[in-house]
Amino acid sequence: MKDLNKALGDIHSIRRQMANATEFHGYGPATLATTALFALLAGVIQRFTLPDPASHIASYLWIWISTAVLSAALAGTQMYTRTRRIHSTMSNEMLSMAVEQFLPSVGAGLLLTIVLVQFAPSVAWMLPGTWQIIFGLGVFSSCRFLPRPMIAAGVWYLLAGLSCIAIGDWRALSPWAMAIPYGVGQLLVAAVLRFNTSEAADEA
Repeated sequence: MKDLNKALGDIHSIRRQMANATEFHGYGPATLATTALFALLAGVIQRFTLPDPASHIASYLWIWISTAVLSAALAGTQMYTRTRRIHSTMSNEMLSMAVEQFLPSVGAGLLLTIVLVQFAPSVAWMLPGTWQIIFGLGVFSSCRFLPRPMIAAGVWYLLAGLSCIAIGDWRALSPWAMAIPYGVGQLLVAAVLRFNTSEAADEA
């Protein structure tokens, strides 16, 4: 039994190493482009329903957190089915690697949101910028098993977040301070995946 457990452990380690060296094809370009449309739609909704987000931070959070959850649900569902189809025998390992790379960023963004809103509401205007910087770090973390040009998307989110923080006041809660960075960013991610050689061949 001990030898069997050791053999199973060795097989698991080998599969993890193979997954670590394999380019991940679980993200669908069309789905990620759809999440860009969600961001733009959320910006339009905020523009017409929340003229003063600084005085209604809870409503602001509801709009953008709901958009993030919807986008994550759509991307996550499609990633699961796509990985099962494309990576087949290594789908579990590939999914695990993908989640492990991005999960710390999600957790950090959630905790930072809670801390700023609960304990430092006077600087809650920094939320859009910090969200974008943290998202960019998640993209950078995932770059090692995605096409190399994906670094450009990480740079975009980093610069967009820094620009939001540089505004320096509640104007950073403008709907376009979220809609444009995430709309353009997700379209950039989708374009990188779509026009990468192996990804384009798979889509065809």
